[in-house]
Amino acid sequence: METARFYRQLKEQSVQCFLCPHHCRIAPGKRGICQVRENRDGMLYSLNYGRLISEHIDPIEKKPIFHLLPGSLSYSIATVGCNFRCLHCQNYEISQYPRLHHGELAGAERTPAEVVAAARVAGCQSISYTYVEPTIFYEFAFDTAKLAHEAGLKNIFVSNGYMGPEAAREIAPYLAADNIDLKAFTDKFYKEVCGARLQPVLDTIKLMKELGVWLEITTLIIPGWNDSDAELKDIAGFIAALSPDIPWHVSRFWPTYRMLDRPPTPAETLRRAREIGLAAGLNYVYVGNIRDADGENTKCPQCRQAVIERNGFQITANRLQDGNCPACGTAIAGVFS
Repeated sequence: METARFYRQLKEQSVQCFLCPHHCRIAPGKRGICQVRENRDGMLYSLNYGRLISEHIDPIEKKPIFHLLPGSLSYSIATVGCNFRCLHCQNYEISQYPRLHHGELAGAERTPAEVVAAARVAGCQSISYTYVEPTIFYEFAFDTAKLAHEAGLKNIFVSNGYMGPEAAREIAPYLAADNIDLKAFTDKFYKEVCGARLQPVLDTIKLMKELGVWLEITTLIIPGWNDSDAELKDIAGFIAALSPDIPWHVSRFWPTYRMLDRPPTPAETLRRAREIGLAAGLNYVYVGNIRDADGENTKCPQCRQAVIERNGFQITANRLQDGNCPACGTAIAGVFS
């Protein structure tokens, strides 16, 4: 348990949390929407500090991050809890763990120093805060990220983008990359599927870009929910307006958790989404959760030669020369060394 950041005390020992855009007002003895921040006698505490439910060594491509140290390993960690309640969550067993277990929290106790040491021993070049929304274990992520940064490791958030601007500004100097889920482009989707709002996610994406964090965007395409040409064009246009160099990952949906009424995303839908992204001016659009040789490779935006080839999460060829295309010399956006 750790004293929480980003809250203020109210009357009668209530508090209001500003870590994320929900701005939960929490009465004594109660928790916020994330279920891991609790008001105890007018003080807000992070209950999941250092209580890791998941620790894995992953290819960085699994995040998915394609333009930061491709082919490297990333030490991936998570606690229980989340500030979204997505009906299709692939990791609902841990993201919704407190709700599914009457408020109980689970996880092995770790210190930031232990996580950094484990990452270095495993030969990882980065630490990823992932599997659930890392904002909800912000205090532990922040302390770990500072130590990792000092040790020469990169820090990566894999996020739903529902983070308050104060928290984003505080941690940004220690983040090398942030893959943000832009799940849809309507409030209807965010309200009915996630229990949230669209605009704060767009605001976080813009802010992270402004703060100099390398951004990649992921959209899980769900049949009947966010797969129309109009919505995909809106998403692609929003990203392209920020920068055509932001990679967009369009990924396949599989029925899970409380969304079992939709079929898996057809491969042709993903390829159509990719074409929409390229037509909008994006330089790098990738197809995920399905094998697609053309959609997995990084191509030079100028001459279209494949400069990095992938098979799933594995790099099969890396032809970059000092971050440039070997054929025409065009710089490929990203962090490659």
